[in-house]
Amino acid sequence: MNHLSGREPGLHKGVVYALLAAALFGASTPFAKMFVGHVSPVALAGVLYLGSGIGLLICFLARALIQRGGTDKPAALARPDLPWLAGAVAAGGVAGPLLLMIALRLMPASSASLLLNMEGVLTSMLAWFVFKENFDRRIFAGMVLIVAAGALLSWEQVPALGVPWGAFAILGACLCWAIDNNLTRKVSASDPLQIAMVKGLVAGAVNIAIALGLGVALPDTSTVLAAGAVGFCGYGLSLVMFVLALRHLGTARTGAYFSAAPFVGVAISLIMLAEAPGATFWIAALLMGGGIWLHLTESHGHEHAHEAMEHVHAHSHDSHHQHEHDPAWDGSEPHAHPHRHVALTHSHPHYPDIHHRHEH
Repeated sequence: MNHLSGREPGLHKGVVYALLAAALFGASTPFAKMFVGHVSPVALAGVLYLGSGIGLLICFLARALIQRGGTDKPAALARPDLPWLAGAVAAGGVAGPLLLMIALRLMPASSASLLLNMEGVLTSMLAWFVFKENFDRRIFAGMVLIVAAGALLSWEQVPALGVPWGAFAILGACLCWAIDNNLTRKVSASDPLQIAMVKGLVAGAVNIAIALGLGVALPDTSTVLAAGAVGFCGYGLSLVMFVLALRHLGTARTGAYFSAAPFVGVAISLIMLAEAPGATFWIAALLMGGGIWLHLTESHGHEHAHEAMEHVHAHSHDSHHQHEHDPAWDGSEPHAHPHRHVALTHSHPHYPDIHHRHEH
C-alpha cells in the first residue's frame, strides 16, 4: 500500500481554478447590469455567449497553430461526450443566461450577485443526491448557511403586493447552471478550451436566433463589442477554469468554491453602480461567508481503492500516473494520451475528481 502525506498537487490547482472561475464570473454580473434596459434579455444573453465563443475560438486556433506538429495535445471531445455537452449547453447556455438577464431587470445587481450563490447549493444537491458524489457534515453545514442567506435575500425582494419574480428568476438560472455543471463534469477530462468554445458558439447562436425570431432589435456595434468582451471573460475564460476545477475537485466541491463569485460581483456593484444595500443584505453576506469558510477549510482523506481503468486526459506523472509510453514520450508535462491505470490502494487527502469516484 502506498501512503501519501499532505494534499495532492491537483487539489491546490483545483482550488485556484475554481476561485479564478468565480472571480471572472462574479465580475461579469454588474457589468452585464449596465446593458440591461438597453438590450433585450435574450439578445444580451446571445451576445455575451457569442463573445465568449468567438474569443475562445481565436484562442483555440492560436493554440493549434503554436502546437502544430506536436504530439502532446489536449484530449479532444469524443462522440460519447456530445449528449452530455448538448444538455449542458441547453440548460446553462440558453435557459440560464436568459433567466439571469430577466432577473437583472427586476432587482439590484448587488442582491442578484449574492443570490447567485444558490448555484453552488443546487449544483451540490444534484451532485450528492442524483450523481451520488461524496459529502460530509462540514460541507452540508456550509450549504445550510448559504441556503439561509439566499432565503433572506429572496424575502428582501418581496414587493408590497405580489411575488419576488426577480429572486425566482435568479433561482431558476441557478438551477439551470447546476444541471449544466453536473453534465459538464461528465466531459471534464476533455479539452476545457474546446468545451467552453463549443458552448459559447452554440449558446450564442441559439439565443441570437431566438431574438431575431421574436423580432428583437440587436444592439449597436459598440454595445456588441463591449458585451462580447464581458462574455469572453465572465462566461468563456471562467468556464475554462471551471472545467479544470471540475477535473480536480468534483462537482460539489467546485460548486462550493465557486460560491465566492457573488462576493466579487457585490464588491464591484457597490463601487461601480453606487448601490446601497440594507441590513438584510449584510446579514446574508455574513451567513454566506461562513458557509464558504466551511467549504474552504474542508479536508477529506482515507484509505481507498482504485479499480483498473483506461481513459485520456491531460496529466503529469504523479502518484496516479506511473505508466509506460508508446509511442516514445518527449518528457513534456502535462501531456495527454490514452493511458491505463492499474488497481491501486492507498491513502491521501482527495476530492471526488476524475480518479476518485469511489464508494464510502
